[in-house]
Amino acid sequence: MVPDGGALGVRAPLRARAARGWPGGLARALTGAILAPVRSPALVPAPPSLAPPGRGRRARPPGQPRACARPPTCLFALLLALAGCRGAGDGRTTIRFWAMGREGEVVQELVRDFERENPAIRVVVQQIPWGAAHEKLLTAHVGRSTPDVAQLGNTWIAEFTALRAIEPLDRRIAASPAVRPDGYFAGIWDTNVMDGVVYGIPWYVDTRVLFYRRDLLARAGYDSMPGSWDEWRRAMEAVQRVAGKGRFAIFLPTNEYTPWIVFGMQAGSPLLKDGDTRGAFGGPAYRRAAAFYLDLFRRGLAPAVQGASIANRYQEFERGTINMYISGPWDVGEFRRRIAPALQSSWATAPLPGPGGPATGVSTAGGSSLVLFRASRHPDEAWRLVEFLSRPEQQLRFWRLTGDLPARIESWRDPALTNDPNVRTFGRQLERVRSTPRIPEWEQISLRLQDKVEAMVLGHAPADSALAALDRDVDRILAKRRWLVARGRQHAGDAR
Repeated sequence: MVPDGGALGVRAPLRARAARGWPGGLARALTGAILAPVRSPALVPAPPSLAPPGRGRRARPPGQPRACARPPTCLFALLLALAGCRGAGDGRTTIRFWAMGREGEVVQELVRDFERENPAIRVVVQQIPWGAAHEKLLTAHVGRSTPDVAQLGNTWIAEFTALRAIEPLDRRIAASPAVRPDGYFAGIWDTNVMDGVVYGIPWYVDTRVLFYRRDLLARAGYDSMPGSWDEWRRAMEAVQRVAGKGRFAIFLPTNEYTPWIVFGMQAGSPLLKDGDTRGAFGGPAYRRAAAFYLDLFRRGLAPAVQGASIANRYQEFERGTINMYISGPWDVGEFRRRIAPALQSSWATAPLPGPGGPATGVSTAGGSSLVLFRASRHPDEAWRLVEFLSRPEQQLRFWRLTGDLPARIESWRDPALTNDPNVRTFGRQLERVRSTPRIPEWEQISLRLQDKVEAMVLGHAPADSALAALDRDVDRILAKRRWLVARGRQHAGDAR
């Protein structure tokens, strides 16, 4: 699962990962591809990054000789041949699979079963730290050393599609008995579709729901979480009265951008306009969302502090200092580990309320997908691995090993998921998720939104001027996209 921060304190978004977004990350990838020694990923395990996230270089370990920047041509050719070769003298086809974080560790257990079922195929799994994954994938693409199949965060699909790095999958899906679009949550599947073409298969899913103190909500007179914004705000006021002075109904950390995206989508904002070439944050829909969440701070229902000011939200949740929090599936396990046994029955999860009731309570469509790289020498064998990992029984097994929620709807019928009310909430929310704009620059835009919201919350800028400034920032970020779109239209007109 993609971590959003450290074990203590608020889970902050991975700024370094987003800062490496296209085209800036590509520039560094080009530099890395030119200067780095050629290595065969199939033969050499990917080392952990020795530099902080966001730094593309790794220090040379002590005692290791300096690699030659220009390996001999014959060695270069040999390594390229070995990278896509058949197994070492056993006649098997070797495919390379890059997976991130803990997923890269535990998937090897599933891969062993795949190899038993497909004895002619050998799978070499490389575990790559999430903090280094984006840079490494870009460098591999530029250096023509990409794996056959890889795990890709679904917010990266647009970028690697734009680079023509990954293979379109429609033809394979049409012929596959194992992968069917209607077997997945529609909002999640949609994150893998670019201009009507499918480029990834959802592997596991992620969305945001509301964690809350059920006991305090009951004492405030509510037997369940309300479904509309107005009723939710009234419930927060009642919870705060019960909790007492110095306590807050909800914690909305300003160093996380997801809540501000969610509120905007719930209010009907497209977030971007004009074919995803300009910002839409100054429009009436997003202004309505901003008015709602800023009002929570003005009323004192949420602490108007910088995001990291609450050092340990689990402890403060247990104390009743904060009583609601928007978070993802990883926190189900964290709450069970970190909240005292005597209070385990006092918390619960609920789908997010929306401005017009439950139907408008949409959330983000996150997770990771499996993709095939265009440079693969063995795409058919790689696709067989994707099909295997996409089976409902394998998705359930992967969930038990990692806690990552299954992407297949069939898997959610298993009693292990349906009998757990706090996990079952995520299944309900996944029926109401929306994709964020599918452009390579989106994470960069999300961070600008986060900065502007923090300025509004802390009183450094009024909402109207902050949102207008955000749109100007977004327009600058998307200037190249507008130029490309205009150029494409001109070429289309010339062709007619």
